[in-house]
Amino acid sequence: MAETTSLKPEKDFSAVVDVALPEAESLAKSGRLTEAIEHLLGSEKQTRVGADLASNTRILVAIVNLCAEAKDWKLLNENVVLLSKKHGLLKQAVTRMVQEAMTYIDKTPDMKTKLELIDTLRTVTEGKIFVEVERARVTRLLSKIREDEGKVVEAADILQELAVETFGSMDKREKTDFILEQMRLCLAKKDYVRMQIISRKISTKFFADEANHDLKLRYYELMIQHAVHEGQYLNACKYYRQIYDTPSILKDDTKWSEVLKNVIFFIALSPYDNEQSDLIHRIFEDPNLNKVLLVKEFGRCFVTNELVRWPKIEEVYGAGLRESYVFNPATEDGEKRWKELHKRVIEHNIRVIAKYYDRITVKRLTQLLDLPPAEAESFLSNLVVKKTIYAKIDRPAGVVTFVPRKDPNTVLNEWSTSINSLLELIAKTTHLITKEEMVHSITKVI
Repeated sequence: MAETTSLKPEKDFSAVVDVALPEAESLAKSGRLTEAIEHLLGSEKQTRVGADLASNTRILVAIVNLCAEAKDWKLLNENVVLLSKKHGLLKQAVTRMVQEAMTYIDKTPDMKTKLELIDTLRTVTEGKIFVEVERARVTRLLSKIREDEGKVVEAADILQELAVETFGSMDKREKTDFILEQMRLCLAKKDYVRMQIISRKISTKFFADEANHDLKLRYYELMIQHAVHEGQYLNACKYYRQIYDTPSILKDDTKWSEVLKNVIFFIALSPYDNEQSDLIHRIFEDPNLNKVLLVKEFGRCFVTNELVRWPKIEEVYGAGLRESYVFNPATEDGEKRWKELHKRVIEHNIRVIAKYYDRITVKRLTQLLDLPPAEAESFLSNLVVKKTIYAKIDRPAGVVTFVPRKDPNTVLNEWSTSINSLLELIAKTTHLITKEEMVHSITKVI
């Protein structure tokens, strides 16, 4: 198909079009719509061959309007397809025709007619860069219709056909909005892998502008759903912190307090490592924590190097924690996270014990952890495997050692260092004694 990009008309047909349009309207009003269209098609060819963009656009838009006003939707579809396949078509004119046809989608009499018009517009815009934005908008509309019908999987598949990140003519905000919609539908159909892949198409730098903070909140809410489902509690905490740092959230006491609670809950659920430890200490520098004291005291249990008994956690904080969706006892996920919290408390206690004890009996260890010996050994083994702590269990003796055994080279190096220090001290002492003896002998002579 030949397509011209010339913007300068070879001939001005505005006078011809000024005469043709009223004549066509008169014919259409008298019920002779087909004759009116044929009359305009003759002028359309003249303006197209003459590269008169303005006149050609007027004719294409007029044809769409005449068909739509006459409620002849079949003829409208046929003419849109016909005009989009003309030899030497003018791109801007076709774009304007498609845009005009899109305005009548919501004016169709029934769903069948609406879907036919949408299908026609999707067909004529397929593979054409100059109408990629219009195709994207029509496709999103079709996706919404399928979702409203309960066909979530089909709606997601339809919208995923669009690689909007490659659309150069689409505004960045609209592009981000489309990608967020793709993410939402992926979550709706439980395609978590694809959702994560799609999320990488959005640069978080785009959210720095306050005008885009509504999209920022949508993005992080979707990412939280994904992280919570995958058990990535540290990521969930980070996403909640991004929401918390949004000015519109900080202005509302109810919103920021709820978000800050979730930040504390998810950092407490996160497995211990250097990043988690650093993040929880930075979170505790927030002055707003003083306004939610119960949550602050709960979080402090994981910051201080003190043992935390699980029965005490249940007694003091249980009721408050269970009110949150994070630990909601009515849901399976909430109950699962409650058990996960119990594990984090046990792991914290083991780290504290390893810090204060070189050796401890298994009996005493089980008392401090409020666990039977088998479970205590299992938790201890897991932390050793993760290299969080060092421990060695002597089962016959019933003793756990937290201090690693030194290899001969280390012992020899330490001994050598100690001997060097001792010899340096002796040499210094000898020097001071000699100095004093010399001073004394001089004084005696005087």
